[in-house]
Amino acid sequence: MKIPSDYLLPHQTERLVMRPLGEEHILPWVDYLRDPLAMRYFPDYIRLEAVTQAPIWIIRQQDRYVNQQFGLLALHLKDGTFIGQCGLLLQEVDGEFVLEIGYHLFPAHWGKGYATEAATCFKEYARKHQLSTFIVSLISHHNTPSQAVAKRNGMVPWKESVWQDIPVIVFRIDF
Repeated sequence: MKIPSDYLLPHQTERLVMRPLGEEHILPWVDYLRDPLAMRYFPDYIRLEAVTQAPIWIIRQQDRYVNQQFGLLALHLKDGTFIGQCGLLLQEVDGEFVLEIGYHLFPAHWGKGYATEAATCFKEYARKHQLSTFIVSLISHHNTPSQAVAKRNGMVPWKESVWQDIPVIVFRIDF
């Protein structure tokens, strides 16, 4: 699957701007990875090794951009405040490559509709560019707030799987 040339250009919604991650996002991402509330559905080693994992996380997204695997983008309020990451990801689930909408917001910005707004933007982007016949979100069984975002984005539970040693519900919407 080829990434459309405009994927790495800024995307805007009513309240948000999404753009590629850069070095300026590493230090704030260390704080995110250290936050036990934000990381409660991730493997412990990421939180415990946040200083080394944050640059790896950012570089992994930049590698995704280059290698045609999409990648999470920095999620900013229109005033420039960095509030998290959201975007499309090419993921392998049960031996099949699927397009996922992923999102991670700093807890201070939860419950304000930002994740839904950003996820909807990327759902519409995937639909507009006919990137797939469906799109998914991989969400921990216990992460009910993220499940609610997926549902508000029109997704429904499709199947259960294990992704990177984490049991997940695969939410899906068909186009």
